[in-house]
Amino acid sequence: MLILIGWLVDGGKKQQASNMRVPETLIWAAFFIQKVVGEYGMAHFSDKGKSKGKDYCIFFNSQWARLPQDLNKASRLQIYDLTTSVLCSPSDVPEGGFPNRIPMVMRGNCTFYEKVRLAQINGAKGLLIVSKDRLTPPAGNKTQYEEIDIPVALLSYTDMLDISKSFGKGRLVAMYAPNEPVLDYNMVIIFLMAVGTVAVGGYWAGSRDSKKRYMKHKRDDGAEKQDEETVDVTPVMICVFVVMCCSMLVLLYFFYDYLAIWVIAIFCMASSIGLHSCLWPFVRRIPFCKCRIPENNLPYLHKRPQIRMLLLSALCISISIVWMVFRNEDQWAWVLQDALGIAFCLYMLKTVRLPTFKACTLLLTVLFVYDVFFVFITPFFTTSGESIMVEVAAGPSDSAPHEKLPMVLKVPRLNSSPLALCDRPFSLLGFGDILVPGLLVVYCHRFDILTQSSRIYFMACTIAYGIGLLITFVALAVMQMGQPALLYLVPCTLLTSLAVALWRRELPQFWTGSGFVPPIVLAPINCTHTAEPPPPLLQEPSAEAEPQTTEATNQSKETPKQLPQDTPLPLQGHSNEVEPQTTEATNQSNETPEQLPQDTPPLEKSEEKTDY
Repeated sequence: MLILIGWLVDGGKKQQASNMRVPETLIWAAFFIQKVVGEYGMAHFSDKGKSKGKDYCIFFNSQWARLPQDLNKASRLQIYDLTTSVLCSPSDVPEGGFPNRIPMVMRGNCTFYEKVRLAQINGAKGLLIVSKDRLTPPAGNKTQYEEIDIPVALLSYTDMLDISKSFGKGRLVAMYAPNEPVLDYNMVIIFLMAVGTVAVGGYWAGSRDSKKRYMKHKRDDGAEKQDEETVDVTPVMICVFVVMCCSMLVLLYFFYDYLAIWVIAIFCMASSIGLHSCLWPFVRRIPFCKCRIPENNLPYLHKRPQIRMLLLSALCISISIVWMVFRNEDQWAWVLQDALGIAFCLYMLKTVRLPTFKACTLLLTVLFVYDVFFVFITPFFTTSGESIMVEVAAGPSDSAPHEKLPMVLKVPRLNSSPLALCDRPFSLLGFGDILVPGLLVVYCHRFDILTQSSRIYFMACTIAYGIGLLITFVALAVMQMGQPALLYLVPCTLLTSLAVALWRRELPQFWTGSGFVPPIVLAPINCTHTAEPPPPLLQEPSAEAEPQTTEATNQSKETPKQLPQDTPLPLQGHSNEVEPQTTEATNQSNETPEQLPQDTPPLEKSEEKTDY
C-alpha cells in the first residue's frame, strides 16, 4: 500500500544544490545553516523590433549578480549564440568578444567560474549556460563571487531548441526574477479539499457504523455483509504497514523508473473501486435499470448484479483509464487525479477502522516519526543531499520517463510565479496527510454516536485538523521548502481529542474503546414460559412478603379453575423467601385436590413450621 507516500506540501522558491546542499534543521531550530541556493527566474526572449516575446525558465545564483524584479527594468540585450562551444578556453572566444551581449554556451568541461570569467573579460553583460542535465545552481566561492559582477543562469536544452525555432538570429533577451508571493491561492483549494474530505469521510464512516449497529438490533443479514467490508486495524497490522511503507519508499527512491508505472496501475484500480463506492449510494436511488443480468457462470457475474451497477462500474473504470492516458496533461488532468484521489480517500476512511484511541495514538505516533525522518533526516544519507520523501513525491528530475506518482492531491499555481514555467508548477498534498488524521476523526465520530455527545469529539478533531493544516502552510512560507504535514497535523489532532476526553471525564472509555462493545439484545418474552425461582437465601423471610402471600392465597381460593392441569408446583430446596407461597399452595391443593396432577411431590413439615 502506497497511500502514505509523498506526505508533504511542495513549494518554495529556493532549491538546494545537488552536490553541496545542507538540510534544514527542524522548525524549532533557532538558526539556519548556510548553503548554496539557486533561484528560479525568467528569460524573456523576443525578436528585434517586436514587443511581444516569450518567457523561459532559468536557474541562477544571486551571489554572482542579482537580477531585477521587474521586466521593464531589465536590459534587453542581444544574444550571441555559441552553443557549439563550451567556452572553457580563450580559443573559444570569437574575434571581437561579446561587447554588450549575452553569450549562450553549452555546459561542461570546466567550472562555472571559468566560463563566466571569460565572458566578463570579453565584454559580456551576462551568461546563459545551456544544460542537458538537471538544472543546478552555478556555484563558486566567496572570492569568485566578489570578482564576478555579471549574472549567470542555466537554461534547459529543450528551451534552447524552442528558442532557436521561434526567434531569428537578432533575438533579444531580458533576464529578471519577479517577487513570488508568500502563499499561492491554490493553497485555499488544497485546504478545502483536504478538510472537506476528512469531514465528509469521518461523518460518513461514523454514520455507516451507527446504521450497521441498528441493523444488528433488527437481526438483519445486511449488517453481516457490511462487517465483511470493514477492516479493524490491530497493533501488529500497524507495525507491518509501517515497515512496508519504509521499504517501498526506499525502493522507489532507487528504482523509481521501474516501479512508478506499477504504482500508477495500482492507483487506477484502487481509485475505480473508491469512485464506485462513493457513487453507488446515489445511483441506487435512481429508479431505472433495476433489472438483473441473466443467469451465467462467468466470474464476478454469477451473482446476477443489476444493470445499473455494471454501468456505474464501466463509468468508473473509464474515468480511471482516461486519466491514465492523459495523466501528463498539466492543463486539466490534475482535476481527474484529485477527483479519483478524494474518492479513494473516502473509500479508505469508510473501510479501515481504528478500534481504540490507543491504536490511533500508536498509528499516528509511528507515522509522525516516519514522516519527519524521511523529510529531515534522510538528506544526511543521500549522495545528492535531497530528501527521499521529496524526491519520490515530486518525482526525480532526472527520471527517464518523467512520471509523477499520483498518490497526491495537486493543484497548479494560480499566480504568475516563475515556478509556473519551471520544474514544479504544482502544490502537492499527499494522501497520507488526509487518511492518517482522518482515521482519528472517524473514531471520534463513532465515539460521539455511542456516547450521544452531540458530535463534540468529531467537530473538535476536524477543526484541529484544519488548524494543523494552516500551520503547515505557514511553515511552508517561512522555511521555503517542502514540509512533512504530519509534523503539525498529528499533535493538533491527537492533543485536541485527548483534551476533550479529559474535559468530559471519559478518557478511560475513549482510550480503550469500551463503548464499542455491542449491546446485549434482550430476547422476546415468551408468555408460556415459566419463570425460574430466585436463588436461595439464608436469612429469614421478611415481613413484607407475608401480605403478598395471604393475598395470593385468597386469590387461589376464589379462582381455583384458573390453574392449568400441568402446572408444576415448586420443588423442595427453595429458600425461605418463597416458602409462604409453597405453604399456601399446599392449602390450595387441600381445598381443590381435583385440580392437581397426580405426580405432585409432597411438602416437608419443616416448611409448614416456618410459615406459622
